[in-house]
Amino acid sequence: MGLLKSLKILNLANNSLSGSIPVALSRLSNLTYLNLLGNELSGEIPSELNQLVQLETLDLSENNLSGTINLLNSQLKNLESLVLSNNALTGSIPRNFCLGNSNLQQLLLARNKLSGKFPLELLNCSSLQQLDLSDNRFEGELPSLLEKLQNLKDLALNNNSFIGALPREIGNMSNLENLFLFHNLITGEIPMEIGQLQMLSVISLYENQMSGHIPIELTNCTNLTAIDFFGNHFTGSIPATIGRLKNLFWLHLRQNYLSGPIPPSLGYCKRLQFLALADNKFSGSLPPTFRFLSELSLITLYNNSFEGPLPTSLFLLKSLKIINFSHNRFNGTIFPLSGSNALTVLDLTNNSFSGPIPSTLAMSRNLSRIRLAQNHLIGNISSIFGQLTELKFLDLSFNDLSAGLPPELSNCRKLEHLLLNNNQFTGTMPPWLGSLQELGELDLSSNQFYGTVPAELGNCSRLLKLSFHSNNLSGEIPPEIGNLTSLNVLALQRNNLSGSIPSTIQQCKKLYELRFSENFLTGSIPSELGSLTELQVILDLSKNHFIGEIPSSIGNLVKLERLNLSSNQLQGEIPSSLGELTSLHVLNLSNNHLQGQLPSTFSGFPLSSFLGNDKLCGPPLLSCSESMGQRKKELSNSEVVGIIVVIVFISTVICFVMLYIMLRIWCKWREVSISSADSGGTEKKREEGKWVYGDEKRRKGEYWKVNSLSPVSSQDKRTSGIACIFQLKMDSEAM
Repeated sequence: MGLLKSLKILNLANNSLSGSIPVALSRLSNLTYLNLLGNELSGEIPSELNQLVQLETLDLSENNLSGTINLLNSQLKNLESLVLSNNALTGSIPRNFCLGNSNLQQLLLARNKLSGKFPLELLNCSSLQQLDLSDNRFEGELPSLLEKLQNLKDLALNNNSFIGALPREIGNMSNLENLFLFHNLITGEIPMEIGQLQMLSVISLYENQMSGHIPIELTNCTNLTAIDFFGNHFTGSIPATIGRLKNLFWLHLRQNYLSGPIPPSLGYCKRLQFLALADNKFSGSLPPTFRFLSELSLITLYNNSFEGPLPTSLFLLKSLKIINFSHNRFNGTIFPLSGSNALTVLDLTNNSFSGPIPSTLAMSRNLSRIRLAQNHLIGNISSIFGQLTELKFLDLSFNDLSAGLPPELSNCRKLEHLLLNNNQFTGTMPPWLGSLQELGELDLSSNQFYGTVPAELGNCSRLLKLSFHSNNLSGEIPPEIGNLTSLNVLALQRNNLSGSIPSTIQQCKKLYELRFSENFLTGSIPSELGSLTELQVILDLSKNHFIGEIPSSIGNLVKLERLNLSSNQLQGEIPSSLGELTSLHVLNLSNNHLQGQLPSTFSGFPLSSFLGNDKLCGPPLLSCSESMGQRKKELSNSEVVGIIVVIVFISTVICFVMLYIMLRIWCKWREVSISSADSGGTEKKREEGKWVYGDEKRRKGEYWKVNSLSPVSSQDKRTSGIACIFQLKMDSEAM
């Protein structure tokens, strides 16, 4: 090839050439154009190429070249374009790279491994119009002498580690059209001198650490088409004169600290297509002038403090494709946002919108994402939404929607996320859910659904999350649940489910969260749960009617962080394998019939984790020796009841006996008192030791010897002590 002395143009771009660049190319003395881009060339750039003094264009980009840059524009005096991008070149720009009379207009060194400070040697390349040092490892401050590059139109220094402030002298680069400084470590404010750049078309400063206000002087750059200040620390408001930028089509101010309302003049930037003001501190309502933004395609205002109803004139914006007003304070109807048939994304999450979902949304047949969660929407889901066949994401959660799910939704076969939780939906779980085989997330929890869990859901093999908790579902968990082999989250708690856990659950090997609590599940805990070794967040089977022992296979769940088996009827000892669950930090086994010694590793759990299991022992409960001793001293409930019954019976008998004796004593004492008080003829009878009741007739019964008060045998033993009471009563009446 070196013999082709007259060759002027050599273009071998986009082939599969490998090896090093042949030195023989340096003998092509008349060569003006050499293009080797897009090959697999490696090694260093041969310095012999400096002999190609007629060369005007050299493109070695997109190869695997390494080493330092050995080319000198001081020798290649006719070189106008040098492109070395997308290689693995190291070092920096060589000294004496340019002379004062350099013709070099284009120097593209992007995406290499060049390092050091900004190469001052380039400031001698006075004819430079395009300088691209992006995606390298340059650092340090930007030199104020950049202003020497008076012919520069495009300056790309992005994706390096430049620090310090943007030099004010940049305002003297009067021909500058495109300024790319994004993704560096630049600090300080935007100098007001930026307003002198009348030719400036694009300014991209995103992902730096710049602060201060956006200078009003920037709106003097009336040729601006794109402003990107995303990810800085800018404060203050959008300049009120922003409407002067009639050519502006891109305004990206997301993730700063900007505040205040949107200036009405922004509506006069009629060519605006991209407006991103999200993640700031903006407030107020949207200006009515937005109706003039007829070319607007994307508008994102999320994470601000915007409020008030939406201007009805927004319905006129027919070019809108993406709308994200989430996490603000908007209220009123969402109807004004349903006028564009080009709409693909609508996100109004976490506002205060009210009223029904407008059926006009269904006219946007390309809608792929609808998120209206956390509002105050009412009514039902219109059947017309079944026409949104491109829909992939539907989130209507946390509203006041009611009625059942329209079967027409089954036409949305591309649905990947269906989130209808925390509403007032009723009816049965529709079997047609099983036809949505692209579903990855299905959440119908916290509604009023009843009936059974559809077995057809087993067809949704891509499901990652299935949540039906807090409904009125009944019946058994279908065994088809085992077909959901990709499932990560299964939440069926707080329903009325019955029966046992199907053994097919073991096929859901990717589960990391399983919740079946607060149901009426019965039977034993299946040992197959131990094969779900990815379980991590929680295994919750509490408040059911499980019986039997805790399977030792639960000890295989080495990633498990929370285990709740409380309020069941489990019995037996706690398997020692559970004590080896080192990731476990929440455990609840309370209110069961467990017994035996706790694993020693459970001593760090609170006492409440084990209460309601009378026969458990070991820390944090009583030690097992103390527990046995206490049980010997303490009586069982039945024993205590028996003793109480015996005590009450004996006490009752004693009371009756004592009462009987006291009555007898009182009765005889009464007789003696009466006889002592009697006059006329009683003295003789007392001497005879006898006292006859009545005047003449002797009454049968007991009597007492007065002197001794000792009982004397009665002639009629059938007379009881109670009869004596009646006799006393009769005697007293006679007196």
